[in-house]
Amino acid sequence: MKITAVKCALLGNSPVIRVVTDEGIDGYGQIESYKPFAKAFVPYFEEFVLGLDPTNVESVLLPIRRRGGNKPWGSVVSAIEMALWDIAGKAANLPVHKLLGGKVRDRVRVYNGGVRVDRTGNEPEDFAELMRKLKDVPEGFTIIKQAIGYHDYMAAEIPGYSYSEVRTGAPHPNRGLLTERGLEHTVECVAAMKEVLGDGIGLALDCGPGWTKTDAIRFAQRLEPYSPLWLEDLLTGDYVPWTDAGAYRDLTTATSAPIHTGEQLYLRHNFRELIEQRAVDVIGPDPADVGGIAELKWITEYADLHGVSMAPHGVYDGLIGLGALVQVCATLPDNFIAFEYPVAEHSWWYDIVEGWPERIVVDGHIEVGERPGLGVALIPEEARRYLAEEDRHFFD
Repeated sequence: MKITAVKCALLGNSPVIRVVTDEGIDGYGQIESYKPFAKAFVPYFEEFVLGLDPTNVESVLLPIRRRGGNKPWGSVVSAIEMALWDIAGKAANLPVHKLLGGKVRDRVRVYNGGVRVDRTGNEPEDFAELMRKLKDVPEGFTIIKQAIGYHDYMAAEIPGYSYSEVRTGAPHPNRGLLTERGLEHTVECVAAMKEVLGDGIGLALDCGPGWTKTDAIRFAQRLEPYSPLWLEDLLTGDYVPWTDAGAYRDLTTATSAPIHTGEQLYLRHNFRELIEQRAVDVIGPDPADVGGIAELKWITEYADLHGVSMAPHGVYDGLIGLGALVQVCATLPDNFIAFEYPVAEHSWWYDIVEGWPERIVVDGHIEVGERPGLGVALIPEEARRYLAEEDRHFFD
């Protein structure tokens, strides 16, 4: 079997990769829906994989993995990797989890991710009401993650929240020292959320980036009585192309509240210091950015050796990316906590993909299927209706 083409089309804003072979077996991968521009980078990688056997996944990745990088370059490599595993599974008539060593769990835990409800304000009672609504969603999540602090709109909307100038424009642009009132207000909002959730639903917090190290330590220590599952990206993380393992270690060793980062990183090499220095308690790479699902598995196993937990990112990965997440997370060791549940960008996505049940998440978990490959596939005759004119040959 040989690769004859690597195609990419936009379905909504999601770049979808199709790796085509000379034996009629195709594989699909998906790039996060907020990166439609990544489509432009696909031809650069295609030339290096044409003519190769897609079932030799590692061999195909060798010439392109080192040409990747942080988003969006690594996103393309990751999507191609998913598509290769999809082909390998279909060729063997096996689900990808069998090729990765087999599943160790029959269902995988997820947290809310793309399932969100509007919040009416920035007061503690508004956060409490938000948690009541999220407790009642039909997915029955046992973990809920909520943005707060610099990952939320507090800095821009609450007067006197921090000592820094308020910036607008790019996502989460604010950073700097919080005022005493700003810090106290944020703690009060967390307390209000946890009072609603009780001890039956875990609360994770997406916090940054942008906190100073001293504020991050104060905040984490103040939250210890509320037993958060993790505090994510306080120092760096989203939209920051580096990670200071030393600063994170200072934070982690100063508190019993679990500290989390990693969704922006590409390849195992950029997790080495975080893991070996035990600089964080939880890491959260995204298989659509870190280099693919086998890369995520390697990182998880290495983290497990060092007592570091895994909670993969995935909120924008879409329904094909969801298939990849389920397949790999079914095989991960017991340091796996849960992954961030992606939903489709548009409702019509559920009509153009086969393989998912009507209710994907039940009691906060997704059942691991046994369909070949990633377990899901595009329905060409349905998906064609949503292709732009420039992508009309995607399924040819």
